[in-house]
Amino acid sequence: METRLNKYIAQSGIASRRDADELIKSGRVSVNGKVIKELGTTIDSLDKVYVDGTLISINENKVYYMLYKPTGYVSMTRDDRGRKTVMDLVKDIPESVYPIGRLDYDTSGLLLFTNDGDFSNMILKPSHEIEKEYEVRVKGLLRRSESEELSKGGINMGEFISKPLKIFNVEYSKEKTSTTLNIIITEGKNREIRRLFDHVDHQVVSLKRVRIGNVSLDIRVGEYRRLKPFEVKLLKLLSINGKKEEKIKKPKILSGKERAALEAKKDKN
Repeated sequence: METRLNKYIAQSGIASRRDADELIKSGRVSVNGKVIKELGTTIDSLDKVYVDGTLISINENKVYYMLYKPTGYVSMTRDDRGRKTVMDLVKDIPESVYPIGRLDYDTSGLLLFTNDGDFSNMILKPSHEIEKEYEVRVKGLLRRSESEELSKGGINMGEFISKPLKIFNVEYSKEKTSTTLNIIITEGKNREIRRLFDHVDHQVVSLKRVRIGNVSLDIRVGEYRRLKPFEVKLLKLLSINGKKEEKIKKPKILSGKERAALEAKKDKN
C-alpha cells in the first residue's frame, strides 16, 4: 500500500505534514538513498526514508502534550537564526514530538505537541473550525464599532478574507490607555490577530492563547503536561463535528484575573 511521503514523515513523529513538506522541499529527505524534493511523492512499505541522513520509521505509540509557551521562543523544531525554540522546553519528554501549529515569538500560551500526524492535521485543518481562544491587550480604547467590525468578519487582509470571530470580556485600563479582551477564532493565519487589530489602529501589546477546543491552559509558564485521554478524545470529536463544537460540553474558561489568582495560590503552596 502506497503512502504519501509527507504523511509518513508526520506519522514517524519527526514533524507535522506542513513541516514535512518544508523538509522535502529543502532537500533534507531521501528515499532509498535518493534525495526527494517533489511534493506528493508516494512510497511503499519496503522503501527506506531518511531525514537528515537518519533512518525514520512510523511511531505506533501516539502521545499528546500541552506546553505553556513563554514569549521569546520560536515554535519550530530548530531555528537557523540561533533563537531558542519550544523544543528546549520539552526536551525531557521521552518520545520524539513536534509542535502542532505555531505561536509567534512574542506570543505566549497554550501549544500542543504530538507525534501523531493525523491528529496534528485534524487540529490544523481550517474546515474543522476548532476554536482558539486568546487573551489580548491592545493600545487605546477599543470602540464598540471597531469590535463589531472585527467580529463580523469579511475584512480583506490581502491573501485572505477574515472570518467572523467572538470578542468578549472587554475591559479598559484605569488610565484609559489600553483595552484587554478575549477573542475566539477558528482559523490560524500568520499573525492574524495582530494584523486584525492593526486594521482598526490598535497595536497588540500582549497576546496569550488560553484554549484550543476543549483544552484550557491550566499550568504555569514554561511547564508542560501530558493531555488526559478524555481531552484527546474530545479534541478528535471536535475536529469531526466542526461547527457542532458548541454542542460538546466545555470546561469552565477562567478569566485572566481568575487565572492569575489561581497561579498565585499555586505559588503559595
